[in-house]
Amino acid sequence: MDSSTDSHRGLNNIVNDGDINRNLEGETKINFDKGNADCGFLGSGTVAKDMTLVSGNSIRRSSSRPQLDLSRAAIQGNFEDRNPTILLPNQSDDISHLALDIGGSLIKLVYFSRCENQQVNDSRRKVMNERLGVKNGTRRSYPVLGGRLHFVKFETTKINECLDFIYSKQLHHGGLDSQKWESQNSNTQSTVIKATGGGAYKFAELFKERLGISIDKEDEMACLVAGANFLLKAIRHEAFTHMEGQKEFVQIDSNDLFPYLLVNIGSGVSIIKVDGDGVFQRVSGTNVGGGTYCGLGKLLTKCKSFDELLELSQKGDNRTIDMLVGDIYGGMEYSKIGLSASTIASSFGKAISESKELEDYRPEDISLSLLRMISYNIGQIAYLNALRFGLKRIFFGGFFIRGHSYTMDTISFAVHFWSKGQAQAMFLRHEGFLGALGAFMSYEKHGLDDLMVHQLVERFPMGAPYMGGNVHGPPLGDLNEKISWMEKFILKGTEITAPVPMTPPGTTGLGGFDVPSSRGDILRPDATKLNVGVLHLVPSLEVFPLLEDPRTYEPNTIDLSDHGELEYWFTVLSGHMQDLVDKAVASEGGTDDAKRRGDAFARAFSAHLARLMEEPAAYGKLGLANLLELREECLREFHFHDVYRSIKQRENEASLAVLPDLLLELDRMDEETRLLMLIEGVLAANIFDWGSRACVDLYHKGTIIEIYRMSRNKMTRPWRVDDFDGFKDRMLGTAELKPRKYKRALLFVDNSGADVILGMLPLAREFLRRGTEVVLVANSLPALNDVTAMELPDIIAEAAKHCDILRGAAEAGYLLVDAMNNFHDNPREGVLSVPLMVVENGCGSPCIDLRQVSSELAAAAKEADLIILEGMGRALHTNFNAKFHCDALKLAMVKNQRLAEKLIQGNIYDCVCRFEPAN
Repeated sequence: MDSSTDSHRGLNNIVNDGDINRNLEGETKINFDKGNADCGFLGSGTVAKDMTLVSGNSIRRSSSRPQLDLSRAAIQGNFEDRNPTILLPNQSDDISHLALDIGGSLIKLVYFSRCENQQVNDSRRKVMNERLGVKNGTRRSYPVLGGRLHFVKFETTKINECLDFIYSKQLHHGGLDSQKWESQNSNTQSTVIKATGGGAYKFAELFKERLGISIDKEDEMACLVAGANFLLKAIRHEAFTHMEGQKEFVQIDSNDLFPYLLVNIGSGVSIIKVDGDGVFQRVSGTNVGGGTYCGLGKLLTKCKSFDELLELSQKGDNRTIDMLVGDIYGGMEYSKIGLSASTIASSFGKAISESKELEDYRPEDISLSLLRMISYNIGQIAYLNALRFGLKRIFFGGFFIRGHSYTMDTISFAVHFWSKGQAQAMFLRHEGFLGALGAFMSYEKHGLDDLMVHQLVERFPMGAPYMGGNVHGPPLGDLNEKISWMEKFILKGTEITAPVPMTPPGTTGLGGFDVPSSRGDILRPDATKLNVGVLHLVPSLEVFPLLEDPRTYEPNTIDLSDHGELEYWFTVLSGHMQDLVDKAVASEGGTDDAKRRGDAFARAFSAHLARLMEEPAAYGKLGLANLLELREECLREFHFHDVYRSIKQRENEASLAVLPDLLLELDRMDEETRLLMLIEGVLAANIFDWGSRACVDLYHKGTIIEIYRMSRNKMTRPWRVDDFDGFKDRMLGTAELKPRKYKRALLFVDNSGADVILGMLPLAREFLRRGTEVVLVANSLPALNDVTAMELPDIIAEAAKHCDILRGAAEAGYLLVDAMNNFHDNPREGVLSVPLMVVENGCGSPCIDLRQVSSELAAAAKEADLIILEGMGRALHTNFNAKFHCDALKLAMVKNQRLAEKLIQGNIYDCVCRFEPAN
């Protein structure tokens, strides 16, 4: 193709009708189908022909639709393909990337980045999606095609650090990679970003001078409400209560959110009644707020900052200065009207009768008394307004809260006291970012409107800030920056000062409200604050449609609110650390770079564990599945993407070598014996789990085939949980019941090697020979030695060489190359066997949360009438208590003694065969 103007115009017309995607390097790809804009990725993934297009300035943006920078555009894949992919390396998505809330103390910044997950040009996946009826994503007219929302804080006094950060990431130019950005390609004078807060006015000229951008100032109250509405509807564990030092997350039904009361406590207090998106009114307020506390505190204690006052209050005893009910009634309570002896009758009341000067009182006691006085009054006024409008849901936020545990406790107590327990004070995890998030959403095209709670995944990389309060450490960006920073700030062992500050585990020490204990000497003021993660926007995630009740579904089986349970599992994960690091480094060739990254991973994950030990709610509601996923995410953060890759390959090869003999042996059995042997085989093969310390030790005692045979030989019934007879009757029938022929079975597979090849694959084969469609469900990303959806087709292709049943089903499911070619030539013609299909589950963890699964899995589930969950992660750690609309079989060998005792009152290596027929 030449570089003529006509060619340029023709390509411009084509790509404006296509789908826009980003790859790992931040380059844009356009997918188009002549006459059909809803198309997918095709092609071999290599550049067939370059397009030498007119370069120079980017095309000026139109207000009506995104425009494209076609410089250095090229077609990827087969040039003759009717659906080619066009690569636009210099294109910046037309999505607003940055918004600010500039307050007097802190600058809160919310920015959007494109997804770094590389789009895989997988023909198998395209064919599978066509077969299952999965459309090309959930693309809207102006989509967020998978990206991330980041939350960053800076001290306002250090605004130049904020400006440097914006410039370094080129956020004011749409987030272009710095190495690809050229100043002549953007008109900085026309760039406008949204901001709210007083600083949007104060620092407007500075932004213009330093970055060449204009500030579009948004209404502060409207931004607060918009940010709160989005978070309460989109984040599953956003809201929490805080009573007597204990946090409890509250699940908010987005369909029953309005109306509610939003109490914003800044210098003063605004009480806002929110009736819907964009529908709110300020119904009340008070001039006694954070400014009162800070102003009086400075006058009375000589403190110089708000944070210094809060820190003093941690060590205070208000009984020395407040007049209590007991002081009036000789140590007795006033039970007739429900007042205990320790209830405050008059704040600062003892100062009336005592002949003391100001310097005779401890600053700590003054600060605490002042904090309680203001917090109690705000809580009472808020409740009276809730009562006025008939509301029971009250959310508190603002500079005064700042994640301070005692402040939240005091407000909660006031609301609980005056409402007699009928109303609750609630707080928000992203409380400090409401305004910035609301400003972000004030852009005409922000792409967040239609996102649902199941399409948002929050992750916690190093550098995640705290809600409210001070800034701890810099916002960390690329890998080298993270590693260098951690190496620089290591204190001792694995302790890190920030962004995950460390102190010995402690408690709030609040005990009760009337006589608070004082433990400020061992507890950091921010110890109980919550971290704010990165929100991954994944429009392709859906709720698993076969869940009986998604609203009450809880994936985690183990309750980590029990401190003893939490400590045990932290010890397990810490004990597994060195082996994991060794394998991670070995998987990358043992290079110096890999060793450095491995060391950084160990420090980072240890810091995460210490942070969670200090505050279990730091990252939201905590379950064992969250811990295991955090470990995998931390590995990926330090670029260890498949630690057990070579181990999985060896185990697959060894297992495939003995598979033909196993299938021959099974075929010689009658169907009842064969069904029992198949279930035993799944349970026996599930022993191979590199996530279990006990199983890792077994690997030193023999080959995987020897271990598998040993495991088979020890299989004796009854198992600890043994519903096999019920499942057998359902499958084969009885004298009274006909056999059940399932239409489609979803088999959630676990580990590579013997587990999937000698366990689940023969079981899948049995369903196929009975005329049941089988969908193997595997991880989207590697986790431990779990098999992935990308690896399964090659395993099946090897197995199919020795089995006609598997080959016919794999061809019918278009898992083999020749079958895929046949699909493109004559789709769905000449297929005789029931299909064997593979779909990814949408996650990269040993466990699975069925509230967030891939669109492929959700589509496959719609015609399924049997689910088989296999392995500890998917059937025990999670989903052991899950209920479904269809028959469900849960199979696992328990490879942890504590889990065996707590869950099934058994022992290590006991087996679970739990069959739950549909109601």
